[in-house]
Amino acid sequence: MESFFTEYNMILISLAGIFGLLMAFGIGANDVANAMGTSVGSKALTIKQAIIIAMVFEFAGAFLAGGEVTSTIRKGIIDAGAMTGTPELLVFGMMASLLAAGIWLIIATYFGWPVSTTHSIVGAIVGFAAVGIGMEVVKWGKVGSIVASWVVSPVLSGTIAFMLFTSVQKLILNTDDPLKNAKKYVPFYMFLAGFMIALVTLFKGLKHVGVKFESPLTSIGIAIAFGILVMFVGKYFISRQKATPSEDKDFHYASVERVFAVLMVVTACGMAFAHGSNDVANAIGPLAAVVSVVESGGEIAKKSALPIWILLVGGFGIVVGLAIYGRRVMATIGKKITELTPSRGFAAELAAASTVVIASGTGLPISTTHTLVGAVLGVGMARGIAALNLAVLKNIAVSWVVTLPAGAILSMLFFFMFKGIFL
Repeated sequence: MESFFTEYNMILISLAGIFGLLMAFGIGANDVANAMGTSVGSKALTIKQAIIIAMVFEFAGAFLAGGEVTSTIRKGIIDAGAMTGTPELLVFGMMASLLAAGIWLIIATYFGWPVSTTHSIVGAIVGFAAVGIGMEVVKWGKVGSIVASWVVSPVLSGTIAFMLFTSVQKLILNTDDPLKNAKKYVPFYMFLAGFMIALVTLFKGLKHVGVKFESPLTSIGIAIAFGILVMFVGKYFISRQKATPSEDKDFHYASVERVFAVLMVVTACGMAFAHGSNDVANAIGPLAAVVSVVESGGEIAKKSALPIWILLVGGFGIVVGLAIYGRRVMATIGKKITELTPSRGFAAELAAASTVVIASGTGLPISTTHTLVGAVLGVGMARGIAALNLAVLKNIAVSWVVTLPAGAILSMLFFFMFKGIFL
């Protein structure tokens, strides 16, 4: 078998690299656009500013925190040990999974559907493994918990967003003097935003770089300190906000919304970094698996060291995908589900960040996409069901259900195609 890998070494690695780049492009076009959609839809950032912020922070997250060592098999969905006798099948399967998930993400993005990149790659890996190798290779319990996250993610983030935005309405927007109350209460929301974003970064982002604190209490302490810092900096800027009667006449809360717009930029940067560090693994995990097996002549390792070029492929693909193709999903999240303003967008983003923290702490499998859509939904619900575009929501729900089987079917086709070409 070693001779097979020696003969096709460069071809296999080059193909896997191209498919990994395609998958990273799909993540940038679909998933990153999700994270930025609320900021753009609420007009806190222009599309151009959102793309620049996402480029910097997503790339930093993917490159700095994307993992010195990555589990070769994403999320432990299949038992790699069962394939030690046929390592070439694992290589074909991972290549097929990257190509299948990448193509599905690009199709979904074309229609403006925010789907989960994690579920795309999971569906693809399950598809090739179950049909190409055997049902017993798949860890079905893991797959079940991922399916459960379809409900858990949006319900949890939607509930938090609903409560957050209801509190903003009660304490600030629906009062006699919104700007005065904004100056009084927004620093508290700023503390919460700083605290949650710091926690997301410490739990999700930095663990990949090897920065891991012995006790969770240390992380919480650092996050509290960061939250207080953000609160004081924010308080200074808010205190300088003056009411602008001309703007407020047309739009009652113009000066208040400007305060929330500043907050959204902070949450957007934090979410982009955490997202880059976490979700880039969907593209580089299978790629690292292929490179590891091919270069070792067929040996399947539990973990594989990550060459720097693989991280670069992931970071570069994400950035290009967002810049070229990200607008469609941004429009769905930011404008089509419900009308967003900075205060609503902020509530949605903070709810999504909080859900990610809760999930990290409790080991719940969640999808960033489902979390954000659920949060936007929760904010819409706080204004009544009429504020939601139910037709768009129906399309999104269908695209979520289709993602796993779509990834699986495409992956099976490509798996047998590679098998036919190389063997």
